[in-house]
Amino acid sequence: MATASLSTPASRIFSFSSLSTRLRTLTTAARATTTSKKKQHQKHKQRVAVKEKRRTRSDREFELETIKRYGDTSFHIPVLLGEVLDVFPASKPLRRFVDCTLGAAGHSSAIIEGHPEMEVYVGLDVDPVALEKARAQINGVLDAPNSSLKAYTFLENFRCIKSLLADVDETLLDAGIDGILMDLGMSSMQVNDPQRGFSVLADGPLDMRMDPQASLKAEDILNSWPETEVGRILREYGEESNWYSLQNKIVKARLQGGLHSTGELVDLIKSATPLSREGRQGWIKTATRVFQALRIAVNDELKTLEDSLYSCFDCLAPGGRLAVISFHSLEDRIVKQTFLDIINIESRDGDADMIEEEARKKDLRKIRIDIDEDESWIKQMIQGFRGTILTKRPITPSEQEEKLNTRSRSAKLRVIQKV
Repeated sequence: MATASLSTPASRIFSFSSLSTRLRTLTTAARATTTSKKKQHQKHKQRVAVKEKRRTRSDREFELETIKRYGDTSFHIPVLLGEVLDVFPASKPLRRFVDCTLGAAGHSSAIIEGHPEMEVYVGLDVDPVALEKARAQINGVLDAPNSSLKAYTFLENFRCIKSLLADVDETLLDAGIDGILMDLGMSSMQVNDPQRGFSVLADGPLDMRMDPQASLKAEDILNSWPETEVGRILREYGEESNWYSLQNKIVKARLQGGLHSTGELVDLIKSATPLSREGRQGWIKTATRVFQALRIAVNDELKTLEDSLYSCFDCLAPGGRLAVISFHSLEDRIVKQTFLDIINIESRDGDADMIEEEARKKDLRKIRIDIDEDESWIKQMIQGFRGTILTKRPITPSEQEEKLNTRSRSAKLRVIQKV
């Protein structure tokens, strides 16, 4: 009679043991992956929290009717309009005002109507299409009865602010300007026109000139500038990590006749963008950075901005304010640092300055009292010898404004006041 064996073959024991070990390994790996994802998510939340701390989201109630009155929700929406009106409130006289970036004149129209005491208004823009629309808008405001305001508009870059003010009235620079506004963003009418070459999603010529009379185009940079200079522009002005690959592809494209349309440039960017980069959003983000870099280079935006901030501050009257709306980190960094440089410029050495210093402290105390009583939008200030930064952290759009106008998401408002 055969007896059944109670023993288990060694091969089967080994098999079960290996399987158990593999299962434990997979379970451990899965837990590690889950833990890693949680850590990444926590780090992302921390980065977002830090970013929120570095700015002051506007708590001002968003007034859609005001936007409709001074803008057009389907055409052009003035960014941070309510917040700009808070910077130049009706309670503070604004007799002389300059808008360095006129655009569609949404901000200017609202400020002019809010200050019937205004005597001189100056508006600048390098875009003739924008200037034409702005003039029509401002003329509509000036048609109001009892308006004695003298308004001047110029097709000029804000780098010329001092010479333009001298041409308007030589006494303006002596008396000083009460308020100056710089909105550094492109208007929707510029982005939406494919022939200007600013849009990533619409095919058009590689132009990107803010001033149509300027000679340099994006096409010139891509097809004729030195290889290293093209790479530098992508790296520094676009903050693009994949700049080297893009630089090489741009140079190689010259052998096939070069790049002559935004569509061709976008196709090149797609071919150079790894598929792992968030799919469609990956190449769009890369293209946005590349287009930004080219636009900055074509218009020499950063150097012009820095020089003009000093010029604008010099033009202010005592107590006058300069408000700047920027739309990307490079601009905001320049505005922030230049404001700090301006207020901390040392005065002359010597005992004579002690009297001036005491007077300055009195002025600063007066500024502090006025702000505490009237202007709740100012949260933290930085006081210096020549002026006061009223926005230690930049003001950004409210959630309601971002929902209405997605292009406002990156806007940051900084304000400096002259002592």
